[in-house]
Amino acid sequence: MFNIAATVIVLAAALVIYRAIKGPRIYDRVLAVNVIGTKTVVLLALIGYIYERPHFLDIALVYAIINFIATIAFLKYRQTGGLD
Repeated sequence: MFNIAATVIVLAAALVIYRAIKGPRIYDRVLAVNVIGTKTVVLLALIGYIYERPHFLDIALVYAIINFIATIAFLKYRQTGGLD
């Protein structure tokens, strides 16, 4: 059952790649990349549960923080032209 959930998450991420490539605005593309990052976090946690490796949850949390900070930094750079 968890293998099916992991497969569905990967397929959903593949569908979001279309929005990342064809997004009419830069904000659509940033949102698509952020969704892919979120799906990656869920997939890491799910894989950690499937293979009984609890340290994967720590990796997923670190990846979520990096994804959030990178998104905010890019949007701030896009709005102001710098990270000051």
